[in-house]
Amino acid sequence: MNQQSKGFLQESAFMAIIACLLWSTAFTGVKIGLNYMSPLLFAGVRFSISGVLILLYYGKFKAYFKAVKTHFWYILLIALLQTVVMYGLFYTAMNMVPGSMGAMINGSGPLFAAIVAHLFIKDDKITLRSGGSIILGIIGIVIINIGRHTNGNAGGLEMIGVLLLIANNLVSGLYNVIVKKSKRDISMLVLSSASLLIGGILLILISIPFETMPASLNFPAEFWLSLSWLSFLSAAAFALWFTLLKRPGVKISYLNSWKFVIPVFGAILSWLLLPGESPDVYAITGVVIIGASLLWMNNEALKHMFGKWRAKF
Repeated sequence: MNQQSKGFLQESAFMAIIACLLWSTAFTGVKIGLNYMSPLLFAGVRFSISGVLILLYYGKFKAYFKAVKTHFWYILLIALLQTVVMYGLFYTAMNMVPGSMGAMINGSGPLFAAIVAHLFIKDDKITLRSGGSIILGIIGIVIINIGRHTNGNAGGLEMIGVLLLIANNLVSGLYNVIVKKSKRDISMLVLSSASLLIGGILLILISIPFETMPASLNFPAEFWLSLSWLSFLSAAAFALWFTLLKRPGVKISYLNSWKFVIPVFGAILSWLLLPGESPDVYAITGVVIIGASLLWMNNEALKHMFGKWRAKF
């Protein structure tokens, strides 16, 4: 690999890590927001605001609406998969499981992304390394759930939440493949903004017949702070992620493998900030195993990224 390719890889890795660090803060914010607003409504409001934020950043309003009109059905498909289905599952699940557990299971997404990429993308096949990583990651998820049952914390509702999070990971892998394979000439800022905005509005509409609407908007400051942060991080993280997905030479399995930072930082933040959440030996073991599986999958990328640092020592 030449120096230019290494530099490109390192830049992509840095952008992916920033996006993942932003996403790792979402679990705590979502759990706070769900204390005051129902899941689908909260998700819809959050993503609608995120879509507007990216639109304002993009600034070229005429070009934006022209692109939305030209690629409407493609944008609608991404909005349905990424925002309505994926985050509908995620928010519903997060209403059933602890924030730290949600972070750990959601952080196994790269393993499922590798499976979907193997099935649908020619040059992104599962190797012995990535296959072993997938098995190791699944073992980590099983250990976390064993711990919940052993400690008497897991109920039927929580197990449904776990299954919903796994389904969320599979949908995430699917929309990654669709965006990667698309040949459409559309700005990734337009795609991320319009899909979040349309998806957010659809979630709000879906929530009306199924959820109880809040009697007033007189929520405490922690709700508004969590909503503001979640809206910002979605705008920034999805704009980065969509841009990376369209970069030539960046594989979905490689890109998603950087999500190993999500379960670790997400769980730690939940343990630090959410009342009643604390680590046990099963949770810590599960985090370590999932992290190890993803580090193993991403070994080559880590070598390229930290090669210069290692050479000094």
